[in-house]
Amino acid sequence: MGVIIPLVSVSAFWLVIGLGGPFLVPKGVNRGIVQTMIVLTAVCCWLFWILVYLHQLNPLIGPQISVKTIRWISEKWGDAKGVKN
Repeated sequence: MGVIIPLVSVSAFWLVIGLGGPFLVPKGVNRGIVQTMIVLTAVCCWLFWILVYLHQLNPLIGPQISVKTIRWISEKWGDAKGVKN
């Protein structure tokens, strides 16, 4: 449930910007270009956000902890069941 709320809310925000933004552009010579820029900006920002967000959910490389740190943690917190030194 913790993943769904930010995913839906941020996606809805960029959807509103991408679909509603072009209607706010005043009439003029470059109206089509400005509308295209707004839509592309919304798509690119959403795509960048979703890639970073999803990458943080399941990182490819975990934290690298030195043996000294692991031994200190084991000494201070106690040994976990099934862990051999």
